[in-house]
Amino acid sequence: MGIFPLDVYRSVNIGIFVRTNDQYVLIPKGLAPTKISKLTKFLGVKAVSTSIAGSRLIGPLTTMNSRGILVSRLANDIEIEEIKTATGLPTMRLPSRYTSVGNVVAANDKGAIASEILDPSTLQQIRDVLDVPVERISIAGYTQVGSMIVSSNTGGVVHPRASDEEVREIGLILGVEVEPGTVNTGVPFVASGLLANSKSLVVGSLTSGPELMILSRAFRL
Repeated sequence: MGIFPLDVYRSVNIGIFVRTNDQYVLIPKGLAPTKISKLTKFLGVKAVSTSIAGSRLIGPLTTMNSRGILVSRLANDIEIEEIKTATGLPTMRLPSRYTSVGNVVAANDKGAIASEILDPSTLQQIRDVLDVPVERISIAGYTQVGSMIVSSNTGGVVHPRASDEEVREIGLILGVEVEPGTVNTGVPFVASGLLANSKSLVVGSLTSGPELMILSRAFRL
């Protein structure tokens, strides 16, 4: 267990390209073998190389926990079958006009938070695929809740402008204690620069010492 700095494609925004749970890490096809080796070692997971709609932007185009995977409606059948075969997890498109599902849904193995901009009819599919309760909320007036929260089954962080009431509500929904925090020296949209599971964290290399202390405390590492 620990916190490990890493860049992907020479970018500190590692969460744009990678998505993880406790068993697997979804990575773009063509990622350097050295990066794949580090990610699997740091996170203690198996790597699954894929794309979504031909894109390497895995983070915003997917969301997942250890029970299922939701992908953008833009994903093609081959990509979905590829992920499903490699992980053995239910993998389905979220039927929403909002294609960046990772920006509108945040989840762990205890609960999921959906953006208020999502149609209530999509909530049942989120429940069915991720197999957790789902609640719709906004955070600090923002609707991009998936980009503002990163949670494992041991803890989580949220955008620093979240109110105390919102922090408590997020913690209740996800079943973990959550703290406000930032990554990469002040970036408040924490999902852009942070990968988390119950074993470890991987952060963008610009993440500062004080930020690392908050993350360590928040995720109980």
